[in-house]
Amino acid sequence: MAADFAASVEAGQIWVAVDSSDLVGYVVYYPDGAAMHLENVAVVPELAGCGLGRRLIGHVESEAVRLELAAVELYTNAKMWENLDLYPHLGYDLVERKAQDGFDRIFFRKRVG
Repeated sequence: MAADFAASVEAGQIWVAVDSSDLVGYVVYYPDGAAMHLENVAVVPELAGCGLGRRLIGHVESEAVRLELAAVELYTNAKMWENLDLYPHLGYDLVERKAQDGFDRIFFRKRVG
C-alpha cells in the first residue's frame, strides 16, 4: 500500500482509536457522490477480534447517515479472505468482483440512508 496518510489527515478523513495514549486503530473514509467511501480500516493485531474494527466501521456508517448519504461503499482485495465474511455479516452486499490496478478486488455496499 502507498497510502498518503498526511493528506488524509489534512483532509479530515481519518478517525483514530486510542487506548491511553497509544494508537490502536484507525479508519479512513470520505464522501464520494451519494455514498461514503470506506478506504481503509485497521486495528493493531493484539486487539483483533475484540470488535474495535466493527466500531470504527460503525462510525463511518454514522457519519454517512449524518451527512444524509445513501450508502457506504468499499472494496477489498480478494486475498484478504477474512473481509469476505466480515462485510456481509455487517450488512454489506457484494456488488462486483473485478481486476483493477493489478488487484483482484471485491466491491461491497451497504445502504444506510
